[in-house]
Amino acid sequence: MSRTFLALVRRDLALAARVGGSGGLGLVFFLMVVALIPFALGPDLNLLSRIGPAILWIAAILSTLVGLDRLFQADEEDGSLDLLRLSESPMEMLVLAKVAAHWLVTGLPLALASPLFGLLLAMSPEAMRASALSLLVGTPALTFLGAVGAALTATMRRGGLILAILVIPLMVPTLIFGVAAADPAGEAARPALLILAALTLSAGVVGTLASAMVLRAGE
Repeated sequence: MSRTFLALVRRDLALAARVGGSGGLGLVFFLMVVALIPFALGPDLNLLSRIGPAILWIAAILSTLVGLDRLFQADEEDGSLDLLRLSESPMEMLVLAKVAAHWLVTGLPLALASPLFGLLLAMSPEAMRASALSLLVGTPALTFLGAVGAALTATMRRGGLILAILVIPLMVPTLIFGVAAADPAGEAARPALLILAALTLSAGVVGTLASAMVLRAGE
């Protein structure tokens, strides 16, 4: 079963690299959001540095949605999902493998690139490190929650807008504690980071089970 899991992850990573995937688009979108907001707020560096973590997290949520509607839809269209349903491997393992591959292509690059983008927001080195850590811990939760919406819209054409409407409200708690954990000077930063990790673990369990249930219902 572990070999099947790794094979599915490698397959999705290879497809993402071959097609171009959503990872590059997510990074470009992340950069666009982070670069445009300073123009709207003006040259107040103190304001930018203070709200920098919130800007990074909002940009990360929006960037995670890029290409998320194709998480299961591509396999549904070419018949791969039907073959996977007929296999002996549990559907939960399929969901976990696809979510892991999607996060490696989208969420992980966003977390690693966030200190570089933090320079555009005049953030301190401590704030950039704290933001990167909070994104590293919290972005898997965004992907797991998004997987539920992706499973619900797998059979819909152009279901990206519906997916966003479904999952963005579910991402609000992750956003709140992610921003709180990204404040290096805040007393609640460490507790917020622990709660963020708990949210990621909870989203991993609930998102995997819910997505698998929805995909089974589509048989």
